[in-house]
Amino acid sequence: MLKTGIEHLKSLNDGRTVYIGNEKVKDVTKHPAFCNAAKTVASLYDIKHEPGSRDILSFEEDGERYSMWFLRAKNRDDLRKRSAAHKKIADLSSGLFGRSPDHVASFVTGMSTCPSVFNSENYKFGDNLLAYYKHMRENDIFATYAVLPPQAARNPEFYEKQNLPVPTLRVVREDDDGVVISGMKMLATSAVFCNEIWIGNLLPLAPTQVKEAITCAVPCNLEGLSLWMRQPIALNAENEFDSPLTWKYDETDVLVICDEVKVPWEKVFVMDDAILAREIYIKTPGHCYGNHQSNVRFWSKLQLILGLCSKITKSTGADQIPAVRESMGRMAAQEASISAMIHGQIEAAENWPDDYMTFNRRMMYATLDWCTDNHSALIDELRTFCGGGVFQMPANVHVMHDKKLRGDFEKYFQTPQIGALDRMKLFRLAWDFVGSEFAGRQQQYEKFYAGASFIIRNHSHRETDWTYFDGIVDDFMSNYDVPDPK
Repeated sequence: MLKTGIEHLKSLNDGRTVYIGNEKVKDVTKHPAFCNAAKTVASLYDIKHEPGSRDILSFEEDGERYSMWFLRAKNRDDLRKRSAAHKKIADLSSGLFGRSPDHVASFVTGMSTCPSVFNSENYKFGDNLLAYYKHMRENDIFATYAVLPPQAARNPEFYEKQNLPVPTLRVVREDDDGVVISGMKMLATSAVFCNEIWIGNLLPLAPTQVKEAITCAVPCNLEGLSLWMRQPIALNAENEFDSPLTWKYDETDVLVICDEVKVPWEKVFVMDDAILAREIYIKTPGHCYGNHQSNVRFWSKLQLILGLCSKITKSTGADQIPAVRESMGRMAAQEASISAMIHGQIEAAENWPDDYMTFNRRMMYATLDWCTDNHSALIDELRTFCGGGVFQMPANVHVMHDKKLRGDFEKYFQTPQIGALDRMKLFRLAWDFVGSEFAGRQQQYEKFYAGASFIIRNHSHRETDWTYFDGIVDDFMSNYDVPDPK
C-alpha cells in the first residue's frame, strides 16, 4: 500500500510519549515544535500519489504498489529506479531532511536480500527479518533507527567501577513471549514523525557485551518507551519568510529511553551476539543501500548550495570577479563529481548477494567520505560569498507592513541587480543555511551522521581489494632486476 499524507499524520497520534524538557507533548502533528515538519513528512507521502511521480516513487509487485525504497534490486535498472526515487524525495527538501522515510527503509530492504546472515548458532532470526521487511513494505512504514550507545557510556566498565547503573540499552530479561529491554539509545532523528524505531548497534561491541547486542524493532508508542527531544529549533521560527529552512525542515533528534519495554520475539533480529549485531549491516547490502540514499540526499543539498552561491554573487555583482568565477567553477566541478560518483555506483554495481545486485560499495564509501569531509568547506564558501550582506537586512519581514518603512526599505536596499524584497528573501534563506541554529545543527549532523571520519575510512579500507594494488607494484617491479656488474 501507499499511505497518504493525512493517513501518516493520523498514524502519529497514537499515544506516544514525547518530552520537550518537562513538557509532555499531546499531539506531535499540532504542537508548534513539530507541526510544520510533520507537514513536510506528509508531503513526502502525498507526492507518491501524483501522476507524474507515481512511477518514480513506487513499483508494482504481485498486483500491489509499494514505495520504491522497498525494491530489492536484481539488476542495474532496479538500482537506477531506487536512486531516482531517492533524488526525487531529497529534492523536495533540498537534502535538508536527512532521515526521510526512504533512509532506514533502505537499510532493512538491503538486509532482506540476505536474511541468512541473521541465523546464528543459537537463534534463527532470518524469517523475522524477512517478515519485518514485508511489514514495512505493506504498511508503508516510516522508521528511524537508534543504533548508538549514549556518549560516555560506551565502556560499561567506567560505570561498573563506580557502582553506577550502566545507562546503555540492554536486555534485562526474557521469557517465552519475548525480551524486556531497558536503557538509552541515541540518536533517533525524526522519531517523532516515525511509526517505528529500529534499535541496534552500528558501533563495535566487545564480545562480552552480549546483553547490549540486542537488535529489534519497536513501535514509537510502545509502553515504557519515551522520546526525549533536543531543544526544538522550529520554535525559533516566527514565519517562513524569515526562517524558510527552520520553518519546515527541523526533523528533530531524539534520545530513546526504554523502561521495561517488552519486545515480542518476532520483532527480534539479533540476540546475545556482539559481533553479529554490527555485521548484519556490512555482511548484507543494508549499509550500502542506506548510505547510497545519504549520498543522493547530499547531492541535492550541494545543488542548493551551488544555486545559493550563484544567486548571492549575482545579487552583488561579484559574479563578474575572476576569483569568484574560479571559486564557482570549482564548486560546479564538485557537484558534477558527486553526480558522477553516484552514477558510478550503479554502473559498477556488484552482483551481491545471490540473485541480487547492489551499488558498488567501495564507490559508495568514497562518496560518503567526500560528503562528510567537504560539507564544512562548502558552507564556508557560501558564507564568504554572503559577506556582511546577511547582517545588512532588516530584523524581519514586518518592515513590509509599515508604509513608511516599506518605502525606505525598497528605496535603500535595492541594488542594480535585484529588488529590495527579493534581496532580503535571498539573504534570509542564505542565513538560515549558514548562520542560524538550524544551520548549526545541519553542520553537526553532516559531520557525524555516518560516524566519525575514521569509521567511514575504515569502511573504505575494508572494501578495497589491496591485493590488486599490491599486484600493480609487483608487476612493475617484476620488469627489472639487479643489473649485471660492469
